[in-house]
Amino acid sequence: MPSNDVRILTQAAVPTAAVGAIATVVSGVVAGGKGAIGAVVATVIVILFMGLGLYVLQRTAKSLPHLFQAMGLLLYAAQILLLFVFMAAFKHTTLFHPKAFAFTLLAGTLTWIAAQTRAHMKSKILYVEPEPTSSPAEKSHKSGHSS
Repeated sequence: MPSNDVRILTQAAVPTAAVGAIATVVSGVVAGGKGAIGAVVATVIVILFMGLGLYVLQRTAKSLPHLFQAMGLLLYAAQILLLFVFMAAFKHTTLFHPKAFAFTLLAGTLTWIAAQTRAHMKSKILYVEPEPTSSPAEKSHKSGHSS
């Protein structure tokens, strides 16, 4: 991954992990061990889904730049839909506390989206690749006939 991609991934994943850690502590206090497990599972799911989505989006931007915006919208819609599917699938689970799972999933997703948006806004990504600069001697040597 290029350094901009890694920087954006880090700037989105770290706040999400921090929110997940806070949610784990709060869920553990409120709902016990099962609440903490639900919060950890939700945090891992959010980081994996959103991180994979960012990776796919960056690869699409490099290989098919004309589809970048449409792919981004489709990807976010699919991610949100899949996260709702996860919430519905684990609605009545006994493995962990479903409400702690759902609230952490929601908080983690919103945190990731906000942090990724902030990282994109603050990053200095070139829209046009500049031509490599050359010395004046090379420019005069490469120039055509002057008559």
